[in-house]
Amino acid sequence: MRSTASYLRVLAFLGIAYILLEVTVESGEQSAFITQPLTWLVLGMFLLFVIALEISIEALRSVLFRSLKSDAQERYLLAKKARKENQFKWFWDIYLKLLDSKPVEEEEEIILDHNYDGIKELDNNLPPWWVYGFYATILFGVVYLARFHVFNDYTQAEEYETEVAEAKIAIEEYKRTAKDLVDINTVTLLTEASDISAGKAVFTTNCVACHKADGGGGIGPNLTDEYWILGGGIKNIFRTISEGGRDGKGMVAWKQTLKPAEMAQVASYVITLGGTTPLEPKEAQGEIWVDPDASKEEAPKEEIPETVSDSTAVVVNE
Repeated sequence: MRSTASYLRVLAFLGIAYILLEVTVESGEQSAFITQPLTWLVLGMFLLFVIALEISIEALRSVLFRSLKSDAQERYLLAKKARKENQFKWFWDIYLKLLDSKPVEEEEEIILDHNYDGIKELDNNLPPWWVYGFYATILFGVVYLARFHVFNDYTQAEEYETEVAEAKIAIEEYKRTAKDLVDINTVTLLTEASDISAGKAVFTTNCVACHKADGGGGIGPNLTDEYWILGGGIKNIFRTISEGGRDGKGMVAWKQTLKPAEMAQVASYVITLGGTTPLEPKEAQGEIWVDPDASKEEAPKEEIPETVSDSTAVVVNE
């Protein structure tokens, strides 16, 4: 592969293959080349195939060139040279127009009379790109002056306040969608099947030793009843998982082992265990926990006793 076009084709095909792999391979929020190492092998094999194809094309061209007669070879080389010279001619034409500089052969026309120990000065024109840029700054200044000092558009303080407000909204939206930024104040009950399944996997790996697979309790308390030592609900359970249980005899803190998203998922899964019937439930510990945020049911209206008539029956003795 001696030609620049060959290198460009290889890079183009490699870029297309990379994009196709990223689009077609399911990898979640991360790159497919991180979650699926096999994609590196696929990309490498594709790269070798493209290189082999380019080498074959170059070898075929060489064979065809040698099969030509000497005069045909000369015509081919001349045509190739002309094509190469004209390939980027448009670019160099624009470049020279933007510079507006005289060729070295014509510099005698713009040499000034100044002569400093043999050093002479050329009277070159300002490059058009610089002149046009200078005119653009003048036009921008006029528009800016009219907009902010004549028509009194928004001030810098107003612009700052607007951008800060937009940034706060963006931060809140990011926190809402970025699960790994969840904390005790922002955690909410997860109900998606994927989150519950992930929470169950974390529970099975880390929690069954103390709470059993069905949550009935062993070394740790029963998670299926309505009694809680440190409070129930998503926030209390998340805090207990993150910070640990009671000092000296409670659960260890898992915040150094589990990600915030994983703690939110396993806490949500623990809540789903409530009300289930384990095989060997441990006795209740703690107190019955009532969610203070739960909507209170309307108290039933008191029944009004029926009024008793003041009239009495009169018994007549016969």
